[in-house]
Amino acid sequence: MIRNFLPCALLTATLALTLPANATLLTRTFVSSAGTDSNPCTITQPCASFAHAYSLTAPDGIIAALDPGKYGPLTITGPITINGNGWAAITVPAGGGGITINGGVNGLVALTGLEIDGGGFGSNGIDFETNGGSAILVVDKCVVRNAGKGVFVQPNGNLNFTITNTMVSNNSTAGLYLSPVNTTNANGVIDHVTATGGFNDGIDVDARFSSGVTIIAVSNTIASGNNNYGILVEAGNAAFSTLSVDNVSVVGNANIGIVATGPTTILLGRSIVAANGIGVENNTNANTFYTYKDNRINLNGMDFAGTALNTTFTPQ
Repeated sequence: MIRNFLPCALLTATLALTLPANATLLTRTFVSSAGTDSNPCTITQPCASFAHAYSLTAPDGIIAALDPGKYGPLTITGPITINGNGWAAITVPAGGGGITINGGVNGLVALTGLEIDGGGFGSNGIDFETNGGSAILVVDKCVVRNAGKGVFVQPNGNLNFTITNTMVSNNSTAGLYLSPVNTTNANGVIDHVTATGGFNDGIDVDARFSSGVTIIAVSNTIASGNNNYGILVEAGNAAFSTLSVDNVSVVGNANIGIVATGPTTILLGRSIVAANGIGVENNTNANTFYTYKDNRINLNGMDFAGTALNTTFTPQ
């Protein structure tokens, strides 16, 4: 009997030592301004930082903020939901990112209810730079300001993204900057977004370095008061780059309201383009710029400009 008992005891001990590290990870964790990172991140014993809560959260799990507080920067390498509940703040470290998403993310990264502030020193508020994988990015009800790029999305792998109900303001390079690379297919929605007060551009879609398909729908959005462009589209392959702009207000941008550079297709409808240096500029014959004569393009320094405007663009 003893000879049978000892091997069983050793087997039990061995199994305990070899259990996977994520066996105790939680599907839902919590942070609080009254929490501490020595806690297990449960609702009754919350952590103090997003970073520590992330280390204890299972893939596809949820981290939720229980009360107003500053919860520190975070690096994400897998599917996760960060729910700030409208009162969680992140200060971007100098030269760094507020929330950095990298690696080969497969699955959903959802960021909601966050206030991210670069303080004029941070690099990017939300920095999405994946390498491989097939990702879904959702940004909803966030405020991102005072950074280099407010939301920087540079996938090297297929991506579907949705940015909604979000304000990007006072960012130095662009409020929203999409720049797919290599063979990436990027399909995105930008809806109810305010991109304002940028030292350069409000919304920048730069598909020059991708041979994949880039399709973006911008709707119910404001691009206003930026020092350069309201909406800039740069593309490398006209057959695979399409931007629709519907019910958008592009007003008071110092240089150009909407500008297309490089081959792309733009559909513009039900929008106001006013009080910009130039309203709409179309710069190459490869651009195809469709309108349906239901826009209000007026009271700009010059309403229409561009080398190919007369052949590919019907005003208003």
